[in-house]
Amino acid sequence: MDQTLRENEEFRLSGILVPLLAIIFGVFMVVLDSTAMNVALSRLVVDFNTDLHTLQWIVTGYMLAQASVIPLSGWLSDRFGAKTVFLTAVIVFTAGSILCATPGSAEWLIAFRVLQGLGGGCVLPVGMAYVYRLAPKSKVGVVMGIMGIPVLFAPAIGPVLSGWLVEYHSWRWIFLINIPIGIICVLIGLRKLPGTKRTSVPGMDKLGMILGPLAFASLTYGVSQGAASWTSDKTLAGLALGAAALIAFVIAELRSRTPLLELRILRSVDFTTGIIVQWIAQFGLYGALFLLPQFLQQARGFGAFDTGLALLPQAVASGLMMPVAGILFDRIGVRWLVVCGLSLVSGALFQYSHVDLTTQSRELILPLIMCGAGMGLMMMPMNTHLLNKAPVHLVNRVTSLTNSMQQVINSLAVSTLVTILTSRTAARGAEMQEAAAGQNTASASQEALTMAKQTVLAQGFADTFHIMIFVALGGAVLGLLLRRGRKAGSSRDKPVPEIMHG
Repeated sequence: MDQTLRENEEFRLSGILVPLLAIIFGVFMVVLDSTAMNVALSRLVVDFNTDLHTLQWIVTGYMLAQASVIPLSGWLSDRFGAKTVFLTAVIVFTAGSILCATPGSAEWLIAFRVLQGLGGGCVLPVGMAYVYRLAPKSKVGVVMGIMGIPVLFAPAIGPVLSGWLVEYHSWRWIFLINIPIGIICVLIGLRKLPGTKRTSVPGMDKLGMILGPLAFASLTYGVSQGAASWTSDKTLAGLALGAAALIAFVIAELRSRTPLLELRILRSVDFTTGIIVQWIAQFGLYGALFLLPQFLQQARGFGAFDTGLALLPQAVASGLMMPVAGILFDRIGVRWLVVCGLSLVSGALFQYSHVDLTTQSRELILPLIMCGAGMGLMMMPMNTHLLNKAPVHLVNRVTSLTNSMQQVINSLAVSTLVTILTSRTAARGAEMQEAAAGQNTASASQEALTMAKQTVLAQGFADTFHIMIFVALGGAVLGLLLRRGRKAGSSRDKPVPEIMHG
């Protein structure tokens, strides 16, 4: 039996590149499908002869299914082994993709998307913990940086690929392309992924397994519905149920000897500071990631394919910066990577805050590169920092905890941004009506009225970008509180559970 990979000083980085490739394939297709369906909804309205309200569950059902299984992923990895759980999740996701390409009704597509989400929810947290355990101590930043490439590149390339498939082929190909990727991932994984030693799990946290998925899925649903209205019955019901379940879940986990999510780790000041900075940074990033494509499509009239092409510089910049960030993390720690990364994002948001109806895609190249580089600098180093701050035997549980909350933060960011955008657009519209009150607008042409509405919408986007600058800057300032702690490779590191070949 081989010794633990991370304790083997002669272990070469090249030795994990093939196993890492299997994990990258799995993560890429799951993250890709998180955004790919958004551009296909309008086509599905026609194909299925239904309304957008019903089809929205194709996205929402997938998201809620992921949120419900993420809290379970850490316990499952400890109980059955990371390799078994990861490959099983990929198989379920791939099977769900095959089914998603076949239905003739919206209801069946929604059901198959839920199945797909149940598999996809385990892939990213288990994959992150797996890669962290595989990486040599002195190269953990580099390896996690490579792992981060699909996490940022897939959402950026998703609209381009799906827009092209929907426009020139069929929406079904969005799911069919997952089949060869999933098969390759499983074949490589079966042969090359080292098996992880199962951790002794004395008992099943039955109460946690009920309350955890219920809490995170309900909160995710509630805040996602807040994008339409924070006072609607659906929003309030989701938030109330989620909050009640979360409180009960926290109490149950703190009392349990074998909790589903190890919340006691939040007693660590370094870990808690890091996770708060991660939440704020993630919220700030969505000011750029979510709003700009919406501006290009709604205010500037770009199609889905053209929007994806316009955003390519961001994807390229983040992909190129990821390995660089990994190397820097191993040398200088996380603090200045977060500060510099969020500063770049703040600079990009400042330039976005000057958009209007004359903005051309070429004018956005520089801020897109800044935003992509900023994301690449800080995203995976921040995740690696949190794993470094946790006891090694809790790595699986930490990735479950961080990914569960990220689902809620993502939905909260989108809902909050939509609320701010709606508010600022309404305020700009009122200002324009007040300014035009003394003028004769009755004879204004329909074209002029449409132009006025688009101008108001563009101003609303600009105002929202301006507000998000301060969120990103706040995250950069908080990033100064991060401490490097022990270096990777320090003798004070606790040994990781044994990893066996075969």
